[in-house]
Amino acid sequence: MPKGDDEVFRTFIHDFLAFSARVDQCRAGFGDCLGISGIAYTTLISIAHLQGEEGVGVSRIAEHLHLSGAFVTIEVSKLVKAGLVHKRANQEDRRRVLLTVTPKARKLLEQLVEIQAPVNDALFDCLSASEFRQLASMMARLVACGDKAVTLMSFLTAPSTQAGESTRKMSRRR
Repeated sequence: MPKGDDEVFRTFIHDFLAFSARVDQCRAGFGDCLGISGIAYTTLISIAHLQGEEGVGVSRIAEHLHLSGAFVTIEVSKLVKAGLVHKRANQEDRRRVLLTVTPKARKLLEQLVEIQAPVNDALFDCLSASEFRQLASMMARLVACGDKAVTLMSFLTAPSTQAGESTRKMSRRR
């Protein structure tokens, strides 16, 4: 931290959390427009973008969204039930499924663009195209750093780890 002061770090984290909350509110709003939750909307739009000609597997969607396959499977089931996603067996591996959006979903997503485009533009209005590309690149790297931090947090706070035990002993001494 500059000069041993974490004020810049704290401000960044709080601003990041505030922005993240606004992005989540927008996502929930997009979902509301379609009659589904925000995470269901994110899952649906990801299927639409990644399905290609053949469809897309649950594992690819999970990887893309940085979520577990089990969680994505639950969300996909809701989308199938709502008539927004079609699920069929993968001919190359019958244990897996391929997902595609239904014509109903495609129509809803096309109608949503009237709201989605200006809202997304407003979210990043303060950035130039070049700055947005830089932020997108940094965000991809930050996700990987976040994964490392979560793993480290789990290690340091696990009751049976020596590191976790040392941390607890240190905090008791204070």
